[in-house]
Amino acid sequence: MGGQARRRRAAAALTASAVSVCLVAASAPAVPLGIGDRLFPYLGNPGYDVLSYDIALTYSGRNDRPLEAVTTIDARITADLDRINLDFAHGTVRSVEADGDPAGFARAGEDLVITPEDVPDEGERTRITVRHTSDPVAAEDREGGWVRTADGLAMANQADAAHLVFPCNDHPSDKAMFTFRITAPDSRTVVAGGMPAGVDRTRGTATWTYRTGHPMATELAQVSIGRSTVLRRTGPHGLPLRDVVPTAHRADLEQWPAKTPAQISWMEERVGRYPFETYGLLLADASTGFALETQTLSLFERELFTDPALPAWYVESIMVHELAHQWFGNSVSPRTWSDLWLGEGHATWYEALYAEERGGRTLDDRMKAAYEASDGWRADGGPPAAPRPPEPGRKIGIFRPNVYDGAALVLYALRETIGRRAFERLERDWTTRHRNGTAGTSDFVRLASRVAGRDLTGFLHPWLYGTTTPPMPGHPEWTSDARSTTPALRPVTPGHRPDGSGE
Repeated sequence: MGGQARRRRAAAALTASAVSVCLVAASAPAVPLGIGDRLFPYLGNPGYDVLSYDIALTYSGRNDRPLEAVTTIDARITADLDRINLDFAHGTVRSVEADGDPAGFARAGEDLVITPEDVPDEGERTRITVRHTSDPVAAEDREGGWVRTADGLAMANQADAAHLVFPCNDHPSDKAMFTFRITAPDSRTVVAGGMPAGVDRTRGTATWTYRTGHPMATELAQVSIGRSTVLRRTGPHGLPLRDVVPTAHRADLEQWPAKTPAQISWMEERVGRYPFETYGLLLADASTGFALETQTLSLFERELFTDPALPAWYVESIMVHELAHQWFGNSVSPRTWSDLWLGEGHATWYEALYAEERGGRTLDDRMKAAYEASDGWRADGGPPAAPRPPEPGRKIGIFRPNVYDGAALVLYALRETIGRRAFERLERDWTTRHRNGTAGTSDFVRLASRVAGRDLTGFLHPWLYGTTTPPMPGHPEWTSDARSTTPALRPVTPGHRPDGSGE
């Protein structure tokens, strides 16, 4: 549709009634779409590429009341569309505008289906503005989204819960820039992913603005609102670091974030320069059962750092797990959710290496234990690169042992085959080649073959897709049993608060 048609439609829109703006034409019912992800078929939407999100939230001071919100999405149209589907499932939509004009909208499954007066042509840009609420009280039979803390809110959107917080194209293959504008009582502190861009205070409230410096997947967005203290320090190469701790618990917690600069240096020695503009820990006063690698501001529960039963090396290794994700999973995001192993396997790998150096079990011992359990993990959850779909109502069910230690086992086998030097080169090349983008399993196999100087498809595919675990190079005595009762070396929730079993 060209410019003249757009002008005619715009003129006709001026005579449309308010009721017609809020309804999709009855002749074409709204339907949920998706991009066909094997694990989440209805997640994400075809026909456009999001360039940026501007998310404005107003927090009343009560974390059991909906936040008023305005989400503005700038996108490029990539196919001929009659409508634009967004993922959004847990809030009231008040109005929608498309390129400044009122647009029709309807709910269909977990989609918000928008019918502009005119959808831009392929290659053109559009701006969608949705005025809505964002409900911090958990949806029935749904996991993730807002986390209600003792003094406010945080986010845990992995794997498919960002659209419980704000309208979006909720799939990691569509990364975008983010701006957060959060208004809260001035007794609260707000920190979000990215760098601060100012605070405006007026009449007892403050509006905090943050902007990302690199594209981000929706599942990695983070906003912290609470009675918090922000601890600031400088990391390697002048990297600004900021950590968020509950003010009431600062004395018990601030020793832990102080370890981050050395951990960043440790990772940089192995995989190259830290990929983002800032980093820090969000130590939330909440019982989540996991940690999460939200981009530039990893989420942890406070109790991880105050549990006397957990040795220091163990806690630090979990810090490194989430830090490693900034390279593996965040900077290089999975192209599909079946590629999850590329993030979790690598994060587990560096967690294990760090634990070995700090007094934990050796890497060989951990991988031998994983090998013994691997056939059982594959039987229960599928192979690392083809995990079984989650059960209904249990979307985080994809976070099984096969994508943690089972995937790290694949990396161990690869290193045993191509040698330590080639493996370390592969790791650096991977994070450099795909920085700020997405990549899949076939990309990893292709790059590993190039670095090794030979085709590794025949070697890696049984490790990645086989129903049983191949023989371990260099360790013919290792055995695995599908009936093994060896406990998981990692729990089955994202990010992944460990319980120490098998550690």
